Amino acid sequence: QVQLVESGGGSVQAGGSLRLSCAASGYTGSTAFMGWFRQAQGKEREGVAAIDSDGISTYADSVKGRFTISKDIAKNTLYLEMNNLKPEDTAMYYCAADLWVGHPLADWEYNYWGQGTQVTVSS
Repeated sequence: QVQLVESGGGSVQAGGSLRLSCAASGYTGSTAFMGWFRQAQGKEREGVAAIDSDGISTYADSVKGRFTISKDIAKNTLYLEMNNLKPEDTAMYYCAADLWVGHPLADWEYNYWGQGTQVTVSS
């Protein structure tokens, strides 16, 4: 089993920045692929960014150039650096992991999920 715990969410004004963290524990051998997803109120969950075991990252078009995903293997921690935040980035952000996924931004590919951390961006 894998446990994922997110942190770093909060409230910021548009144009601000936040850094989310996701600490993995348990059988971290199943965290080769990790990703960030978000779900805004009344909307479906969507993939934001993902990174594989080789460090190759994938981003949703809506966050390209503003968000950066990274992983510290020694600390078993995933990060999401979010810059130039917009009100439409407001959502609950979730960390997800699995041994292997075919579509990095597809939530149905991941079996392990954190509880989420709220990000609120005001205009």
